[in-house]
Amino acid sequence: MLIIFGILIILACVLLGFFVLIQNPKGGGLSGSLGGVGNQVIGVRQTTDVLEKGTWILAALIAILCLTAPFFIGKGSKVQQVAPSAVEKASAGQPIAPPAPSTPLPGTPAAPAPNK
Repeated sequence: MLIIFGILIILACVLLGFFVLIQNPKGGGLSGSLGGVGNQVIGVRQTTDVLEKGTWILAALIAILCLTAPFFIGKGSKVQQVAPSAVEKASAGQPIAPPAPSTPLPGTPAAPAPNK
């Protein structure tokens, strides 16, 4: 489910970026680039309204998707218990011990066998 949310959020972000880049900050935008001919053919006066409404709708859609996505996290999987990190141990006042190497380092003598 999170993959679907991720795809929808990315798609809405790309479309929002496209809508914002088409608009002109001074009000010309797409209507200014088409000139007077476009005003008669496709009604350019309404193009800026459509772009502005689309911008608001996409921004609201992104906000809603981002706020609802966390409700679907962890429903199908168990949360793993993770050992506390060194920072957590230090803040709790516990001594931090370096991890013991599983194999001896090259050039170090082998550990002597215990005497019985």
